[in-house]
Amino acid sequence: MPELVMDVHRLVGPVPFDDLPQDPRPEMDRLGIHRACVTHTLSLYSDVRAGNEALLALRDPRLLPVPVLLPAAGEPVPDRDVPMVRLCPARHRFELTGPTAVRLLAELGVTAAVELDETSPKELLALARMLPGQRLLLLNPGYRRLRAVAELMAEIPNLWVEIGTVNTQRGVEWLAGRFGAERLVFGTGAPVLDDCGPRFLLDHLELPQADIDLIAAGGSLLGSTR
Repeated sequence: MPELVMDVHRLVGPVPFDDLPQDPRPEMDRLGIHRACVTHTLSLYSDVRAGNEALLALRDPRLLPVPVLLPAAGEPVPDRDVPMVRLCPARHRFELTGPTAVRLLAELGVTAAVELDETSPKELLALARMLPGQRLLLLNPGYRRLRAVAELMAEIPNLWVEIGTVNTQRGVEWLAGRFGAERLVFGTGAPVLDDCGPRFLLDHLELPQADIDLIAAGGSLLGSTR
């Protein structure tokens, strides 16, 4: 079992129209997940500002805040150090490569996390060309789009991929063999997505233990949190 398991994609707070746990920590304890990067559900489903305020009020060192960045007039940007921000261009109706989004990302200088279904390979490639130093984390890529993910990883050196939904046979091993385990990270998307499956996947990867430990701890994306 890895010494440190970091979930880079987890939610905290109520989920509309579903009775799911609001506090991730009991389930983290049950599954042996030591730390998590968390985004508040209010920021995704309701009020970005209120959700970010509730998120940044958390003071548990196990929960690393990942506020949602909304590139819109009058919306505040995070005013304290955070490991990354999350962008939801489809959900929140903005262009990933729009001038406001690009300017804010350049100013913040932190990793930007985005779900593959929230954007497109074309937009991700365009953003990487506009901001060559921008670190990107691709959330929830699934397993049906492995070829597209591989093309993105080949073209964008600063792109990391969350493995939680890469649940096809030896899919994670294939990516690790082509691009290195240091560019893969463990994440679940819980509680909206299942966390038991990704945790099982992590424990049964057919990779050297050093590679599994690296993925579990956040790869080279979150090496500073160790």
